[in-house]
Amino acid sequence: QVQVVESGGGLVQAGGSLRLSCTFSGLTFGNRNMGWFRQAPGKGREGVSCIRWDGDMTDYIESVKGRFTISRDNAKSTLYLQMNNLKPDDTSMYYCAVRKYTYGRSTLAAGDYDYWGQGTQVTVSS
Repeated sequence: QVQVVESGGGLVQAGGSLRLSCTFSGLTFGNRNMGWFRQAPGKGREGVSCIRWDGDMTDYIESVKGRFTISRDNAKSTLYLQMNNLKPDDTSMYYCAVRKYTYGRSTLAAGDYDYWGQGTQVTVSS
């Protein structure tokens, strides 16, 4: 059974930083693309960042470029999202997700991912 667990969310002032972590079990980690998504109340889920299975390719939505960094530690089966210079518009529930299929191209499309965590709340105060 695949388990995906996010952590690291919290309340932070604008300009502050948080690092989200996501651990995976029940599947092989090092050969799968992964991503971070967020969903605010009343809005759709949007892809924030993704990383290819080998860590050599990453992508970000425009609004977080230069502020967020996605990374992975295959030895620890853990995905990270370092978030700096946070803004109130970043307030959302953040989810990590992994594809069922191995290798391939990583994307920011939520429909391309099969296993999801329960989410961790990030709140940025102004």
